[in-house]
Amino acid sequence: MPNPFLSSEEYDERAHQLYNEGEYDQALAVLREGLTLYPSAVELHIGVGYAHHAREEFAWARRAFEEALVLDPDHEDALAGIGETLLKFGQRDAALNCFRRSLDLGYADDLDLMLQIGRALFREGMIEPAREFFEIAVQNAPESAEAVSCVGYAQHRLGEDEAAIVTLRAALRLDPDHVEARVYLGNILYDRGDYEAALYHLDKSNPDDHWDELGIWRLIELKKSIFKLADGDPELKPWEERVRELAGEPDDIDEMLAELEAKAMERDQQVTRDQIEMFGAMLNSLVDGEKAGAEVSVAEVQELPVTHHMIESGGHTYQGTWEEIVQQMRDQKAAGLPIDQYMATEARRGYGKTGVEIPWRDPESFIRGSATAGLLRIAR
Repeated sequence: MPNPFLSSEEYDERAHQLYNEGEYDQALAVLREGLTLYPSAVELHIGVGYAHHAREEFAWARRAFEEALVLDPDHEDALAGIGETLLKFGQRDAALNCFRRSLDLGYADDLDLMLQIGRALFREGMIEPAREFFEIAVQNAPESAEAVSCVGYAQHRLGEDEAAIVTLRAALRLDPDHVEARVYLGNILYDRGDYEAALYHLDKSNPDDHWDELGIWRLIELKKSIFKLADGDPELKPWEERVRELAGEPDDIDEMLAELEAKAMERDQQVTRDQIEMFGAMLNSLVDGEKAGAEVSVAEVQELPVTHHMIESGGHTYQGTWEEIVQQMRDQKAAGLPIDQYMATEARRGYGKTGVEIPWRDPESFIRGSATAGLLRIAR
């Protein structure tokens, strides 16, 4: 039963600790218990909203934030919370109004709040507004390496790589131990072909600093090529172990789905081959009947442009079938990485950058999903 000896602030503090530990169910239980004693405690309603939001129960989160705003229409945390939730419902203008309301109320100097709002916008692909809030954070806390680096991330997403490099280097001068900025900078430099500089920054990280396999594979590749390390070198072992840890072992369901998808792809490919052969035979028959002496082979039919595509990504152009294009992209970024792992890694990385889920089980879905996320362009 509720403990009448605890204040609403103590309930909020307990729930906040559980929230930070990822114990959202327990946090909700504590908050609801507190609300039975203190139904007008704004902080408890806000806590309920964030706990539901973390559990992706956005309708319940919205209701909790609205209840908080009824009690205090100008509460900055409630405004930020309902803004984040409105983004999940696609109500971008309404969300921006909530976020900008916090500026009107004079909270521009609240560093954590500005970064929270900026990151929420960044995750939803609203990069220009995100940069606006990141820059406000820097204006009020120019010594914050975290705020400065966030501006750099936004610049990179907006295609301003030169500015992003300058900004991220400025962040690292403020805090040389800001690993996220260093890894991000290393990947930008790698994409630009500045491999020695990329290795310099990536090599200053530890395996546990990485939550994406791509940066690790790049580091391994650079160590092998620049330091001439051989496969199995002890220096590479902790990095390779981290890759395996991040990739994880597929469970029974994953294996079953992969097997079903492989069978479906094989069936579709066989149907396509049969159709191509039939079409080739028809063409040969027409040619034999109408244009004596002309030769059109099944091999030529099989190479019709319908099976070939051109992709533009990161200043590079790739041509071929979907499978060939993914192989070329893999060889450019992470040579030696299995294709399925490469697609899974890039899909996870793309989701982190754009908030758009990218399918990765087959090359065509992966490329089309990447194009939908704005990470590449299908030229034909």
